[in-house]
Amino acid sequence: MRQRLWYVLGFVALGMGIVGIALPVVPTVPFLLLAAAAFARSNPRLERRILDHPTYGPPVRAWREHGAISRLAKIWATLAMAGGVGFSLLAGMPPWVVAAQAMICTVIGAYVVTRPEI
Repeated sequence: MRQRLWYVLGFVALGMGIVGIALPVVPTVPFLLLAAAAFARSNPRLERRILDHPTYGPPVRAWREHGAISRLAKIWATLAMAGGVGFSLLAGMPPWVVAAQAMICTVIGAYVVTRPEI
């Protein structure tokens, strides 16, 4: 039963990662990291397919092996978070919502930029 849950979680995360390929505001690699971790517990063949993918495999392997994120990914992530906060501000969201979003994005952004680079 537990293996089936990991399998389903892997496909949900993989689906979200595929959506992220088409939609620039949805991240791809974090969902592929989750999918690979779930497939490692349920279907190693699918995990291997993610790790061996020519485009998305290298960043997944870099994270697993070194906790590393490319400089370009760091730049895009921080710009996307800043853009999201700016959009919320321009959209007239309540100040407490914008402040909470800004604080969360600041913490996540600080984490992202302090990771090693590949």
